[in-house]
Amino acid sequence: MAEEKQYNHPQYKNDREAVNKLMGAEPTDFNLAELARLRIRYDGFPGAQDIRKDLDRAMADWGLNETALFEKTQAIHAQDEAIYQPGRTKKGEDWS
Repeated sequence: MAEEKQYNHPQYKNDREAVNKLMGAEPTDFNLAELARLRIRYDGFPGAQDIRKDLDRAMADWGLNETALFEKTQAIHAQDEAIYQPGRTKKGEDWS
């Protein structure tokens, strides 16, 4: 069976920095939103196994599964539409 080709995500460097900040951090609203955003970005992405592994570890450390994470972040976004307002994130945040 052929091995699946692994790709580098164009946002890998910035995302790696964001994941490093999540590791060992507290599950604040912003950190939960970041974790969910990055899990969505890398879901099914053929590469960046290290990022996916660390995202899984952060989620487990916070006692969450994906369903609980997304429920929490939906509630966060419903209450705080400006969770990603200027000053909270880097200029030019790219969600793609």
